[in-house]
Amino acid sequence: MSFEIKLPLFEGPFDLLLFFIERDELDIHDIPIFQITNEFMGYIRQLEQLNIEVASDFILTAATLMRIKAKMLLPRTEKDEEGNEIDPRQELVQHLLEYKKYKSAVPVLSEMEDLRLAQENRGNIHDELQVIANANNFEYELQDLNLYKLMRVFDKVMNRYEAEQNRPKHTVIQYPYTIEGQRNVILKLVTERQRTTFSEVISQFPDKIGMIFNFLAILDMLQLNLIGIEVGEGFNDFTITIAEGQAAQVTQLLVE
Repeated sequence: MSFEIKLPLFEGPFDLLLFFIERDELDIHDIPIFQITNEFMGYIRQLEQLNIEVASDFILTAATLMRIKAKMLLPRTEKDEEGNEIDPRQELVQHLLEYKKYKSAVPVLSEMEDLRLAQENRGNIHDELQVIANANNFEYELQDLNLYKLMRVFDKVMNRYEAEQNRPKHTVIQYPYTIEGQRNVILKLVTERQRTTFSEVISQFPDKIGMIFNFLAILDMLQLNLIGIEVGEGFNDFTITIAEGQAAQVTQLLVE
């Protein structure tokens, strides 16, 4: 028995985002950032499960989506010079609209290419190129090709290759954290103890990235009303409690 796996491949992260937007008939000017981020991260996890290397531009876009999601969870809003609130999604929307504009031109260009390929090739190109070369006092390379010119081309290629090898390289480090994973860890901890502090949570994940993911997970759970927060007199810590009422039942089901 043979198994066939079908996985849609996209040319870039914006192509994938436009696919989600068009599939779910979303308003590109008012993107539901929580939904689109979960869809995007799910696609990347699917690639990783199939041992497919995730391109750096997909990772960069995922980080951008997480940053926008975190900004929208925070109660503090940014304002421009005129005092108007700045939508964190504005830059992403502009990039998507620009990408969509160029993508819509692809079918037209493809049709023009097909029409051009269907035409008969001219047979006097060589003679016309020679006339142009003579008129402008330069040699027609393909006609006057020699060993010296080949060596010059080879030297340029080797210099370009060496320059490419010496270019600064950016190493992407993948940390073993996800918002969903840290959310489950915190929910389980709060359910077992009834209440816990943020300092106790980060003591289990003391590295900087772990603290960031835990904080984002707490913001996410607050948005979903899965936990409660109690702030004491100090400002360096806060207490995480179980959500009350119907939300507490939902929290218990998620933990189980």
